[in-house]
Amino acid sequence: MKSAVVQLPGLNRDRDMIAALTKISGQAPVTVWQTETELPDVDLIVIPGGFSYGDYLRCGAIAARMPVMQAIKAKAEQGVKVLGVCNGFQILVEAGMLPGALMMNASLKFVCKEVKLEVVNAETDFTRAYDKGQIIRCPVAHHEGNYFVDQDTLKSLNDNGQVVFRYAEGTNPNGAVEDIAGVINARGNVLGMMPHPENLIEAAHGGSDGRGIFASALDVIAA
Repeated sequence: MKSAVVQLPGLNRDRDMIAALTKISGQAPVTVWQTETELPDVDLIVIPGGFSYGDYLRCGAIAARMPVMQAIKAKAEQGVKVLGVCNGFQILVEAGMLPGALMMNASLKFVCKEVKLEVVNAETDFTRAYDKGQIIRCPVAHHEGNYFVDQDTLKSLNDNGQVVFRYAEGTNPNGAVEDIAGVINARGNVLGMMPHPENLIEAAHGGSDGRGIFASALDVIAA
């Protein structure tokens, strides 16, 4: 399956994402620049992490208003899968493609460490390689990862199976409501998550727990 990685000024995880997608799918993703309004025919679009536009205004706020995001919205409405990781998650929220807000960590400090994630919903296009309730390891690196939604939206997310990942075993690094680490849209084709699965996909990383997200999205799960 074909994939694309979005590149924006200040993002610094695009090379990691390109490497992960290449290793797992066997073919390099297309790169898409911020000003592009016509996107290639792909099955998966990834918005990687970093500090787009220096995190001015709010994290992801400027990037969400770039021309490429309108094109990504159109693709998502057609059913193309979209994955936003860390700053990519923040951008998806600011663009209105996912509900909620990402606030400053409860500690008011940048956090860079490994956490544990519970797979809450294993029936999405991004999590079919896992089992429901499975605990996986994943690194985080962020300053504004504290996910928040109002109570009505929170109930809707839980009722509809849109909470995909939760921080597990007391490893919540940011104070996110109900330990939420990743959510998906109602249609099930747009996933945002704060942890960085691209940095734990092979033995050289110290483990491959993050590999299943890309294997699921790219439909290359081993039989």
